[in-house]
Amino acid sequence: MGKIISFANQKGGVGKTTSAVNIAAALGVLGYKVLLIDLDPQGNATSGVGIMKKTLKVTAFDMLTTDASADSVTMKTKYDNLSVIPTHTTLARAEYELGDIENGEYVMKNKLASVKDKYDYIIIDCPPSLGMLTVNAMTASDGVVIPMQCEFFALEGLSQLMFTISRIKTHYNKELNVTGILITMHNSRLILSMQVISELRKHYADKLFETTISRNVKVSEAPGFGAPVYYHEKRSKGSVEYMNVAKELAERI
Repeated sequence: MGKIISFANQKGGVGKTTSAVNIAAALGVLGYKVLLIDLDPQGNATSGVGIMKKTLKVTAFDMLTTDASADSVTMKTKYDNLSVIPTHTTLARAEYELGDIENGEYVMKNKLASVKDKYDYIIIDCPPSLGMLTVNAMTASDGVVIPMQCEFFALEGLSQLMFTISRIKTHYNKELNVTGILITMHNSRLILSMQVISELRKHYADKLFETTISRNVKVSEAPGFGAPVYYHEKRSKGSVEYMNVAKELAERI
């Protein structure tokens, strides 16, 4: 049975989608069968694996708000072992529609039950908020990966996110755990970066991924080509780092 992992952080611009796309692709390269679910209405994970949003006929919105099954909205990508449930901006409406449904927190979990056995990993890219879409993702998940930058505002946001995860675990999903905290856009030459990592080690030593993701031009370029960084430039530092995180994620789970 596959493991479902949400990539979540209510703070935008922390490398959440970049990490979800590149780790999903890296797991595929490693031979695992992977489903990437784009649950962010911006749809960046969709375009990040080469899917043109304007051509979509069915999306995550249909899965969450109609009788459409997860299988019926899944598309294969051109990348090894990687499929995607795509999205575009209409998904934003799902926040309100899920809120009006009785037990709306469980819609994603129920929809994924029919496909969980088909994949080794289901990676969910959550929106940068703690609304119903994120609650749905975490209610369906076995674990949460938290990508975050090395800055003190990120530490404040982490406390809020940990509280939300705790609430969801209490009320909707007793099996939910924090799989890991992933440091992104890391610059080892900055004193602030080292201070933040030191603070994280005090409180979350067992949760920190050993690999950190450096600022890397190739990682930034890859989405413009509709490709994970491994397929854009597999020898780049960012590609190697994301591959190492994928291996560590597989070991943890």
